[in-house]
Amino acid sequence: MTSIHVQELTKDFGAKRAVDHLTFTVHPGQVTGFLGPNGAGKSTTMRLVLGTDTATSGTATVGDRPYRSIPEPLRVVGALLDAGAAHGSRTARNHLLALATANRIPAARVDEVLAEAGLTDVAGQRVRTYSLGMRQRLGIAGALLGDPQVVMLDEPSNGLDPEGIIWIRDLVRRLAAEGRTVLVSSHLMNETATFADQLVILGRGRLLADTPMRAFIDEHSSPRVRVRALESSRLEAALTRAGHAVERGEGGRLLVDGVRAEQVGAIAAHEGVPVLELADEEGSLEKAYFALTADDTEFAARTPAGRQEART
Repeated sequence: MTSIHVQELTKDFGAKRAVDHLTFTVHPGQVTGFLGPNGAGKSTTMRLVLGTDTATSGTATVGDRPYRSIPEPLRVVGALLDAGAAHGSRTARNHLLALATANRIPAARVDEVLAEAGLTDVAGQRVRTYSLGMRQRLGIAGALLGDPQVVMLDEPSNGLDPEGIIWIRDLVRRLAAEGRTVLVSSHLMNETATFADQLVILGRGRLLADTPMRAFIDEHSSPRVRVRALESSRLEAALTRAGHAVERGEGGRLLVDGVRAEQVGAIAAHEGVPVLELADEEGSLEKAYFALTADDTEFAARTPAGRQEART
């Protein structure tokens, strides 16, 4: 098995505890979204798994082995932590050829991953001429170079255009479908919702949630119904009498919290109010995430009214 196992992992930077007794497992065959506010410890945890930083205590292993003990690790684990890691004076092809040589990977594999990342036409250009999005693509090409069973990507959509974001989405889903272990750190909630099966969520270095994404959304968001009726005022009054919280939305629609469409439909039918539109609004990952992490955001902007808005 090539699962990622994190057990009681702790990392201190002086008096600052960045990772606090963290325990979770990333399994093969699914995409695990790694979420948390700025400063939550996501990047630090990924560095500890990859052995580029040393834990204060606890363990982080890949396939039950520390990363540093894996021979030719690029064949086992592919990772993107820093899109700026490639030397700016090298061409993209030479950068990947150096990685391939160090890990005894056939040179032909370089052209394969350049093509997969959409960089074939610019492979001979020096990396310093690349945009941020192109550097991201090169970093992902490097992560795929060894055809690894474990893939770890830190903010892979950073700097990518819409086509690139769709490419990342399809890529991680395909890698998981092939049985690989995929861990993706992201601050884009709506995008994460399109590809993640499992969520691991941190706050101030602690584990807040380790759960299937759908179960997480259902647990941390309440149902809401959108309804549009010919006599909306009469329906609003009936819903209010029934104890439901009602808001007025765009286009004369009513938004009713804490109920399902069939309940609103039954009230409308009892009142004899013709309904033109009636639909359940499913909870979003973004709303569920903020409901969970509101008290664990280290860096937040304060609005003029004094309300804090968490930044991911």
